[in-house]
Amino acid sequence: MYLLYTVIDYAFLIYRYMLIAYVLMSWVPQMRDTGIGQLLERLVEPYLAPFRRFIPPLGFIDLSPIVAFFALIFAHSGLKLLLQLVFGY
Repeated sequence: MYLLYTVIDYAFLIYRYMLIAYVLMSWVPQMRDTGIGQLLERLVEPYLAPFRRFIPPLGFIDLSPIVAFFALIFAHSGLKLLLQLVFGY
C-alpha cells in the first residue's frame, strides 16, 4: 500500500507541474503549437474547463488556473489524509 501512496503523491506532483507549465505557456502563444504544448493542452484543459466556466476572466487575467491549482492541492491533501486514515500511514 505504501507504493500506491507514493504513486498517487508523485502523480499529483507531476500534474501540478504540468498545470504550472501550461499557465506559463499561455504567456507565449507560439508554444501551444508545439508537440509538448498540444500534449499539455489535452491533459490540463479538461481539468481547467469547469473552473473557467464559473470564474470569469478579469480583463486579460484569467484567475481560474490559480483556483484550480489550489483545488488540486486541497484534493491531494484530502486524499492523503483519507489514505492515512484507512491504511494507517
